[in-house]
Amino acid sequence: MAHRRHQQERGLLRRLPLFLLIWGAFSIAMLLPSVHALVLNDHETSRSFLYSCILGLTIVSMIALARAGRPSRHGTLGQLLALLSTFAVLPLFLAIPFHDALKTTSFLNAYFDMVSAITTTGAEMFPDPSRLSAPLHLWRATVGWLGGLVMWIAASAVLAPLSLGGFEVTAQGQPGRIVSGLGQGDLVDSRGRLIRVAVTLTPVYAGLTGVVAILLLAAGETELTAICHAMSVMATSGISPVGGLSGSTAGLTGEAILFLFMFFALSRLTFSSDTATRGHARLDRDPEFLIGLLIVAAVTALLFLRHWSGAIEFNSTENLGLALHALWGGLFTTLSFLSTTGFESADWTEARQWSGLGTPGLILLGLSVIGGGVATTAGGVKLLRVYALYLNGTRELQRLVHPSSVSSAVGRNRRIQRDGAFIAWVFFMLFAISLIAVCVALAAAGLDFEQAMVLSIAALSTTGPLIETATEAPIRLIEMTVAAKVIFCAAMIIGRLETLAIIALITPALWRN
Repeated sequence: MAHRRHQQERGLLRRLPLFLLIWGAFSIAMLLPSVHALVLNDHETSRSFLYSCILGLTIVSMIALARAGRPSRHGTLGQLLALLSTFAVLPLFLAIPFHDALKTTSFLNAYFDMVSAITTTGAEMFPDPSRLSAPLHLWRATVGWLGGLVMWIAASAVLAPLSLGGFEVTAQGQPGRIVSGLGQGDLVDSRGRLIRVAVTLTPVYAGLTGVVAILLLAAGETELTAICHAMSVMATSGISPVGGLSGSTAGLTGEAILFLFMFFALSRLTFSSDTATRGHARLDRDPEFLIGLLIVAAVTALLFLRHWSGAIEFNSTENLGLALHALWGGLFTTLSFLSTTGFESADWTEARQWSGLGTPGLILLGLSVIGGGVATTAGGVKLLRVYALYLNGTRELQRLVHPSSVSSAVGRNRRIQRDGAFIAWVFFMLFAISLIAVCVALAAAGLDFEQAMVLSIAALSTTGPLIETATEAPIRLIEMTVAAKVIFCAAMIIGRLETLAIIALITPALWRN
């Protein structure tokens, strides 16, 4: 009987639209801040989240009953449309309890904050942590965590079959088209694949988050901060209830814990091999992970030498303690921005004081543009595309020396398909065009060039903390015009789904029925 009931429940889930499933999951998640507010005797905030939870589940149930027996006809492309709705439409509902509990801001600001959280951008609309209560901080971190989980699942169940999200570099199919070999099964049972991936990856994602939270608690972190930072590092959202690691009580030990778990954003092979269809499924031979380590090491050395040269001018090179703090601050911050998490080490400030130099904002912007691994929660151009362009450049240089040489795809290079470099270059151009378009739009909305550029990169790379660290004076999002906020929201959604996925949604195959 139990097995039969389980089969019936899975059959019901297969018939429900993906957007409704995600909406229901986020509605249930509202119970977490509701219970937390109840424990703190903040009954008004608790009611806001509880009533919103009931409202959401009621609407989802009514729509599910109305659609009973009418499965989705759009297959995997329809799921891609559901992802777009998740990042663009669902925050309208998620902002209701946030706006009702805060009461001192507009609904647009609340919607902006929810888009920032669910896309794992982590741009701070309210930079003063005391402006928000503890349940609201927990809700922001929870939305970001669930947004990261959605991308973990969608990478394997939606983007991989469509050769999008970085898979166009390795797959044999054209971007936006079902990959041969996977296509027939996915056309018949795309929802079944989605459920199988969700059942497999959700315990891994939740378990890793729990491990980070427990380790942070053992290091002396407070309960709320430990949970929020654990969620943020797994989702690469950079959301913090204490204004970043400078307000953390775990110190260097807490930073070391977060540093280790940031490596999960460099390659999907750190937690799963479900998308490794070509080449080696070993982490020590994964080009993304190796090139990520190379970038971290090289940039850290560059930053340390930069601070060292500045310290020579101030005659403070003999202070070994400050030098070690500067080295650690550069190492942690480099990996943090490469993974698009955006946490800034507490020793980052020590490094600047040691050398007397300002923030190297251009380096942080470049790291965020590169981004993390394919099919992870990180944003940016992605390491695999950078690797494909590197291979293409190396090959062109070899042909200058040996014009008649024959290329061979051996070892780790077998992961890159024949036209992978061309497709990676096309995506890079689309990313650059999107960057220019967003920058021009923000400038037209009243921002100066530097602010528009930083905001554009922060949105398209989903690295919101750039607005606090990449410029000498932090950009106050709450003071932007309504038009600038709407443009920034659209840019965050585009940055999360990527331009190729948006183009794929325009294909006639999606609307043929």
